[in-house]
Amino acid sequence: MEENGVTAAVNGNGTDASERFNMEGLGKCFSSYADDGTHETHRYYLSRRTVLEMLRDRGYSVPSSEIDLSLQEFRAIHGPNPDIDRLKFSATHTSDPSKRMLVLFGGPGIIKVSTIRAIAGQIVNKDSLTGLILVLQNQITNQAMKAVDLFKFKVEMFQITDLLVNITKHVLKPKHQVLTDREKQKLLKDYCIEEKQLPRLLRKDAIARYYGLEKGQVVKVTYSGEITESHVTYRCVW
Repeated sequence: MEENGVTAAVNGNGTDASERFNMEGLGKCFSSYADDGTHETHRYYLSRRTVLEMLRDRGYSVPSSEIDLSLQEFRAIHGPNPDIDRLKFSATHTSDPSKRMLVLFGGPGIIKVSTIRAIAGQIVNKDSLTGLILVLQNQITNQAMKAVDLFKFKVEMFQITDLLVNITKHVLKPKHQVLTDREKQKLLKDYCIEEKQLPRLLRKDAIARYYGLEKGQVVKVTYSGEITESHVTYRCVW
């Protein structure tokens, strides 16, 4: 991965001695261990980790040390109120070094055209960029959406709340494996079927968005459980 140039105290009055003793024995209130930025920092920590795992699952080179970073270590680096500019990072595809993805985090305000222009202005080496992931905390206006379409590379947008949990790790979620083009053609040949005959997976589906799938790609879905027997199905992205 490479960096881009381009974010109550309890009053004892009126409390008898036994009650004060019991409260003192319990130690400090749990809330006293939280700093002012705990909630915000935790959201950034979880969402950034999910994006790192997402890129790794797409075949990008992502150091394990970044994914395995603990919340305490993250806070030590970024503090209680992280600077979103310091959260950005880029990653290069393992098997295809020409593919480079940039990840940027948006602020708490509504995303307007001016925001998109500012983002465009801080991206260097645009020609070497093949994709951009924007992690948003608020809504984006229609005009800003049109401005995003002007980028020469693919732009993916995720709300930060959608990245607090990695959906692929959910215990009830079946295993998904993206087929290569060769594997897809072999599948169609073996079953004597056409692409359109496969069950569909919409591009706006959470799994399709996680893997950044495009129309025509095929996913192998493996279901398994203690009650039902394991079985496999295939779905084509539309």
